[in-house]
Amino acid sequence: MTSLTPAEFHRADGVGDWRVTATGPQAVFAAASFAEAARLVPVVVAAGARHGIRPDVDLRPEAVVVRVPSDEEGIPGAARDFARAVTEGAAALGLAADPARVQTVGIYVAEHSGADVRPFFLAALGYDAVGDTDAADPLRAGPPLAFNPLTGDAAGRGRTHLDVFVPADQAQRRVDAALAAGGRLVDDSHAPAWWTLASPDNHGVDIASWTDTAE
Repeated sequence: MTSLTPAEFHRADGVGDWRVTATGPQAVFAAASFAEAARLVPVVVAAGARHGIRPDVDLRPEAVVVRVPSDEEGIPGAARDFARAVTEGAAALGLAADPARVQTVGIYVAEHSGADVRPFFLAALGYDAVGDTDAADPLRAGPPLAFNPLTGDAAGRGRTHLDVFVPADQAQRRVDAALAAGGRLVDDSHAPAWWTLASPDNHGVDIASWTDTAE
């Protein structure tokens, strides 16, 4: 199956409403009611069947979120045609895209190198193992988890860290808002791929945009 990088996906015509997060291409179309948002669902279903895409749809009174799940191989090649068809359908229904609402939140669980905490989280959350170090909600509703050794290893100590994947054109705005809300910039040496921030009480958050631009 042909796969795409985020940059290849974005170079296609007609996908300007879409952004790529850690879970794949995503678009959010604002709505005034649940019924109005639901009108897009048949369009998504038809486009998915036509282009061989199995999308995730999150229907809310305020918006409908459409995602194309990606995997280790990348973004499905048919995602471009699917995204274009959904965008055209949304426009015909008068539903405007809102890229500022696009995001995926991932949780990094840091662990002592002598510990293996993934089995606990798999059991507690009902998640599936992904590869050797990650975990995911089988219905792709909850945040993905990754398990990594602590920097400055210390027995008996664990720490969680949030990764917030946002569109590249929204990342600086999100960073500025977090700093204005009392956050602290820890490291911007990788910007604009990602910024590492800390909350006022020193919880870590990365604002990451690299998934939206990777070649």
